[in-house]
Amino acid sequence: MKQEFITPQRQAFWKNRRVFVTGAFGLLGSTLTEFLTRFGAEVVVLQRDHVPSSRLFETRTHEKVIVVRGDVEDYATLFRALNDYEIDTVFHLAAQAIAPIANRCPLPTFRTNLMGTCNILEAARLSPKVTRVVVASSDKAYGAQPVLPYSEDAPLQGQHPYDVSKSCKDLLAQAYFHTYKLPVCITRCGNLYGPGDFHFNRVIPGTIKSILMGERPIIRSDGKYIRDYFFVKDAANGYMTIVEHMDDASHHGHAYNLSTGNRFNVIDIVNRILQVMGSSLEPIILNEANSEIREQTLCSDKAFNRLGWKPAYAVEEALLETIEWYKQFFNRQKQEQKFEPASFETLLS
Repeated sequence: MKQEFITPQRQAFWKNRRVFVTGAFGLLGSTLTEFLTRFGAEVVVLQRDHVPSSRLFETRTHEKVIVVRGDVEDYATLFRALNDYEIDTVFHLAAQAIAPIANRCPLPTFRTNLMGTCNILEAARLSPKVTRVVVASSDKAYGAQPVLPYSEDAPLQGQHPYDVSKSCKDLLAQAYFHTYKLPVCITRCGNLYGPGDFHFNRVIPGTIKSILMGERPIIRSDGKYIRDYFFVKDAANGYMTIVEHMDDASHHGHAYNLSTGNRFNVIDIVNRILQVMGSSLEPIILNEANSEIREQTLCSDKAFNRLGWKPAYAVEEALLETIEWYKQFFNRQKQEQKFEPASFETLLS
């Protein structure tokens, strides 16, 4: 954790604060939960599936939280958890987060992303102790826009199932603010990456894994899709920063873009990883991607101007930390004999 993330004011704010996190076993959720427990928050997490590879276990954060078994599609479980544990702050991160899966299986995606969000918002509305809710939307909620980078006043116009689910999730949160004055904020992040992401169909973890295995990295698209790649620790800091400002009701109902504002196409980011890892492997370009937006970047000026938030990690620094984590992870896997790549000793040296 960056030193600038740690302040006496932040420590005082979070100490003994009762927090509920959905999606806590995912990439962002596990990092955010780790941060919260470090600052002394009393964290309750919702767990649908047992995910033994989650960083929540690696960092032993799971030993410091209360686990409620259930699913965001189960309203009764959410309502009970918020009230039984007298929750003050809710981070709603749970979602179907992989675009190709969402586009292939739209119905479960809509059930999780839409009804799950309805359930958590309604449970929060009817829980008198809840004073802050943060709902994770995405840059995908904007759909394709004629003006880049996206600002928060751009219309939400997703067209494909994954993007539409994010647009709707975002609008649901806004509806609960405008109709019921629920104290909610919305985050729209770029493409998250960092330690603990096991969705290897994503370009950054997939490329790192391929290089460590001595295999050519695979690019699903034509390599020219432009994205705003965003380090998970900067995202976790952004989420906490938003909550820390929500005593001021002028923030309620607002959406905040959180990003680095960079513009990398897929080939650029793959080549950067190859360079950092000292690999001469050539990527394989499949050119198979469809139903995805070609170019997306975010403007985070609003978060800087209103919250004083900005990313703390340079891309090279974040990639180095991420790559080192995967090296250690796969080395542990090898030692536990979970797989035996041909030249592992060379690759991890």
